[in-house]
Amino acid sequence: MTVTILLTILGLIIFEVVTSVDNAVINAEVLSTMGERARRWFLTWGILFAVFVVRGALPWLIIWVVNPSLGPMGALFATFSNDPAVHESIERSAPVLLAAGGTFMIFLFFYWLFLEEKNFGLPRAERFFMRFGIWFYAVVAILLSTIVWFALKQNPVMAFGAVIGSTAFFITHGFKENAEKGEQDLLKKDGKMSDISKIFYLEIIDTSFSIDGVLGAFAFTLSVPIILLGNGIGAIVIREITVRNLRQVKRYLYLKNGAMYSVAVLGTVMVLNAFGLHTPHWLAPLATVCVVGYFFLKSSRELKGARA
Repeated sequence: MTVTILLTILGLIIFEVVTSVDNAVINAEVLSTMGERARRWFLTWGILFAVFVVRGALPWLIIWVVNPSLGPMGALFATFSNDPAVHESIERSAPVLLAAGGTFMIFLFFYWLFLEEKNFGLPRAERFFMRFGIWFYAVVAILLSTIVWFALKQNPVMAFGAVIGSTAFFITHGFKENAEKGEQDLLKKDGKMSDISKIFYLEIIDTSFSIDGVLGAFAFTLSVPIILLGNGIGAIVIREITVRNLRQVKRYLYLKNGAMYSVAVLGTVMVLNAFGLHTPHWLAPLATVCVVGYFFLKSSRELKGARA
């Protein structure tokens, strides 16, 4: 049990870090336009907000939404309760949560595979899908229809969860696209946005990017304290990377590939578990460690080759 918990926490940390690299890039670029005092404030108090508010509130909100009978305070206490009845209630609602999170994660992966510019870690396969990028919308529509069709036979609320997952993807994707455009405006030397406005902007961006990590975390475990611990440590690590070694991290060209393939695995695990095809508890964290590790080593070999 202890080994499984440690492996889960390790998987959560790695997943949080690799899926937050894009967020770290935006943060670093915007921070470079801010004064020293504002940068220090964001990197000190911003991390407290990211860990304790965003990554604390989102799991609580999700538990409340999928267990409305608990009420807001009941859901808050349920996240830290040892009451077997409470855990049983959360377990009963798990298919809805897993269907929503799994659909979200699968959509996220296919968007990256079909449409997003990338360094080709698996050149033949990734170039092939990029050539047929317009098929992204057809593929995810068919996937959603398939998930909803089978979910309706098992649990109509689970089918609604899958629709919520797809909706959440398109909403957060819109925020991220807007963030990339907003970043360019902020980096203009004649930009008139104050440091305080930039801090609020970064906090909003942090929140939209954190949704990926929080939803994906439920593929590892339904235990909110473990999610908070793993994602919290990951958030602290990525904030340190933002300050110290972002340029070095960006040289590892295929980390994003590893993140996205692990997203595909986690999304699949969540959907399978939603339909009652339960996978071992160690599968999601072990898969994350192995997939990200493979692309990290691939990046390292290419980096060493470039230096030689």
